[in-house]
Amino acid sequence: MPPATGSPTRAEIFPPTRPELDGALRKSAVVWLTPSGHPTRLVWGVFSPRGGPDGTLLVACGGSEQQVPGLVEGADVTVVVARPGTRTALCTLSCTAHELVAPEPAVLAALTTARRNAGPGWSHVLGLDLARALGATAAG
Repeated sequence: MPPATGSPTRAEIFPPTRPELDGALRKSAVVWLTPSGHPTRLVWGVFSPRGGPDGTLLVACGGSEQQVPGLVEGADVTVVVARPGTRTALCTLSCTAHELVAPEPAVLAALTTARRNAGPGWSHVLGLDLARALGATAAG
């Protein structure tokens, strides 16, 4: 279950800044994802690795890794980012998933490092441009 959100949330009144989003995603390796038409899942990912796309959360899935039904190229996804050190949501963002067909070596290295105790077993990597989604939320 995603972190509790009051009504209205602070994020709805004051969307987080890009540095707040960056900080939260660097402190936590997990977010709540809800691909359109599918249940919410807690998933791990890597945010803006060096050599990778800036402002993008990379999610490795398939194969022997985490299974995220509905997380495919072009899927609309809702992402809940937790506020560090609490059980509350920092923000809820809507974005579109994009498959990285041939991820850069730096991206693969970052995902492998994040995997820690096991070798990479994913079949595909998807990117979620959270920085762009945050900009759209702040502008809207």
